[in-house]
Amino acid sequence: MSDSASGCTEPHTALSAADVEALVRGICFKTGPPRRLGVEVEWLVHELRAPQLPVTPERLEAAYAAVRNLPLRSALTVEPGGQLELSSPPAASLTECIGTVSADLDAVRTVLREDGLALVGLGQDPWHEPRRFLREPRYDAMEACLDRTGPSGRAMMCTSASVQVCLDAGHEEPGPLGLVRRWWLAHHLGPVLVAAFASSPLAGHRPTGWMSSRQLLWTRIGAGRAGGPPLDSDPRGAWARHVLDSPVMCVRRDGAPWDVPEGLTFREWIETGVPRPPTREDLDYHVTTLFPPVRPRGHLELRMIDAQPGDDGWIVPLAVTAALFDDPEAAETAYRAVKPLAERTLGLPAPHNPLWLDAARSGLADAELREVAVTCFTTALDALPRLGAAPQVMEAVSAHLDRYVVRGRCPADDLLDRQRATDGRAHGKDIRP
Repeated sequence: MSDSASGCTEPHTALSAADVEALVRGICFKTGPPRRLGVEVEWLVHELRAPQLPVTPERLEAAYAAVRNLPLRSALTVEPGGQLELSSPPAASLTECIGTVSADLDAVRTVLREDGLALVGLGQDPWHEPRRFLREPRYDAMEACLDRTGPSGRAMMCTSASVQVCLDAGHEEPGPLGLVRRWWLAHHLGPVLVAAFASSPLAGHRPTGWMSSRQLLWTRIGAGRAGGPPLDSDPRGAWARHVLDSPVMCVRRDGAPWDVPEGLTFREWIETGVPRPPTREDLDYHVTTLFPPVRPRGHLELRMIDAQPGDDGWIVPLAVTAALFDDPEAAETAYRAVKPLAERTLGLPAPHNPLWLDAARSGLADAELREVAVTCFTTALDALPRLGAAPQVMEAVSAHLDRYVVRGRCPADDLLDRQRATDGRAHGKDIRP
């Protein structure tokens, strides 16, 4: 929410609830023909030759200092546990987006490799316990806030990674590229993406019982912090109410520890003015502390996809999602394919409903999700040439479809297979005289 809305309050002026609704409506959903695409790729950073060994903070700091000197087009950020993130600039095409991020990743990998480090694409670190790398007021406050709901918050902050696809909000008018339709589709295609790209079945060296343990972490953080609003015909109004009624993570202070209130919603903060009246800057910050699976930021940010194995694994969810949203024919087919899934949500917001939980727990072993995923991937493959996708992109999507989707598998299954093989070898060694 870095943009301003004309006619609204100045950054340092106290807000009313009406001000908040006007700001959120004006800033979080910006409509027009879908023309831009972006991706944010998060990575775990492990030892190149011995990934189960922890990387010391000193080594990470030195490596990141070298990476920051690279002339990257993507924005480089570091997550609380030391995960590395590259965020592409808005691209005019899928090809441009992939080309920019691929070139930046090649440069980053070269520098890290010289330090004996590697980028690893998994939704949750399968070996290492949560450990804070960044010590900043924002993350101190986040940790204190999330600790109230248990250990999942620290694990999310420090051991998780994702592929986040950013799409234009869509037309103001109805239809397959309209705002209301794209908002609805994001929340019902989301579980299909969770299941098809689940890659986090392990934590602490052991299976968790979930294909996407990363998605489980978000669910356990709570609906106010990591949930979406109820779906209705007015996404702007629903999101504005959600912003007002969600708990405040922290009240920032200059030169002092930030306050971490418990149970104080932004609406209550406005009404009480305690510990001080909230301002436009506080609203902007508050929105950055809400983590629904689909977050409106002027565009739509789809946050439910686990980081993907392999150097180029991230390209597949980006390409599939772009095709299913930005090609009108594919968007209509995807809408029809996922529509029957809506009954399984029981009308509850994502991701705290049975459909999302089933996707995270079972992946594509869920027969209905598998059937819908096959349709969606096949539809995306048909649409990618119309988006100008390169042959190697279509080959990657086709390979994922054949290797995983049609077989009811996801990358998490590969990790579990390797884990079982490792356990079997270890057991064999134990019983040998």
